[in-house]
Amino acid sequence: MASEFTKSSGDTSTEIEVPASTAWPIVLAFGLTLLFAGPVTSVAVSALGAALTVTAAVGWFRQVLPTESHEWVLVARETSTILTTRQKVGRIVSVPFQRAALPLEIYPVSAGLKGGLAGSVAMALLATVYSIVSGNGLWYAMNLLAAGFFPGAATKTAEQIGTFKLHDLLIAVPVHLLVSLLVGLLYGAILPMLPRRPVLVGGVVAPVLWSGLIYSILGFVNPVLNQRINWFWFVLSQIGFGIVAGIVVSVQERVRTWQRFPLIVRAGIEAPGVNDEREGV
Repeated sequence: MASEFTKSSGDTSTEIEVPASTAWPIVLAFGLTLLFAGPVTSVAVSALGAALTVTAAVGWFRQVLPTESHEWVLVARETSTILTTRQKVGRIVSVPFQRAALPLEIYPVSAGLKGGLAGSVAMALLATVYSIVSGNGLWYAMNLLAAGFFPGAATKTAEQIGTFKLHDLLIAVPVHLLVSLLVGLLYGAILPMLPRRPVLVGGVVAPVLWSGLIYSILGFVNPVLNQRINWFWFVLSQIGFGIVAGIVVSVQERVRTWQRFPLIVRAGIEAPGVNDEREGV
C-alpha cells in the first residue's frame, strides 16, 4: 500500500510530496540587505528594503502557516547495479579525536524572545540614565540610535539631538526591539553550548566583542556619529543587556533535542521503518 507521502503514477514512476518551492527567502534577504544599506546610502534605500522585508515575510509565512504548502514531484524509477573489485570489507581507521559534544537539551524560541525583551528594557534604562547624567537631554541616546539612519543628523548640537522628535522615536524603538529580540534568539541557541558560565559569556564576553566590532565599523562608516557616542556607557549598557538576557534565558526550562535519533530522522527525511524500530526498543 502506498504511503501518504507517495502515490503511484504508472508502472515506471512515482510521485512524492515535497515542500513547495518558494522565492520569498531570497526576496527577504535582499530586503534586509537594502534595509541596512540605507544608513550609508539613502533613506529611500532603507524604505525600499523595509517594504521588501515586510512583503517577503508575509508571503513566506502564508506559505507555511497555518499549514505548509506542498507539491507533487515526479520521480523516475532507476535500477542501479553496484560493482566493486574489493575482496574484503573496508574498515574505518579510528581517529585520535572525540566526537563533538552537542547539547542534548536546548532552550525554546520563547526563551530567547523573553531574554531579548528583558535585555532591551535593561539597556534602555541604562541609556536613559546616561542621557540624564550627561546633561544632553532625556532623548539623547534614543535620537543617536535614530541618527544612524540619517547621516546628517549626527552633525547637530548635543542640545538639538537631546530634544524629543516623534520620527526619531518611531525609528529607534522598532530598531531597538528588533535587534534585541534577534540577539535574544541568538542567546537561546548559543548558551546551551556553554553550560558552565552562560551569564559570564552572554553578559560580559559577547557584549564586549560586539561593542568592539561596532566601534571599528562605525569609525569607518560614520566618524561623526562615532564621536558622539560615549563608548564607556555604550559598553556598560550592552553588558547590562547581556547579563539580564543571559539570566532570563538560563532560567527557562529546556527541551530535549533529537540528538538521540538517527541522522536520517534529524534531517527531516521520512523514515517510518527507523522510527518504528526505535519505538519498539
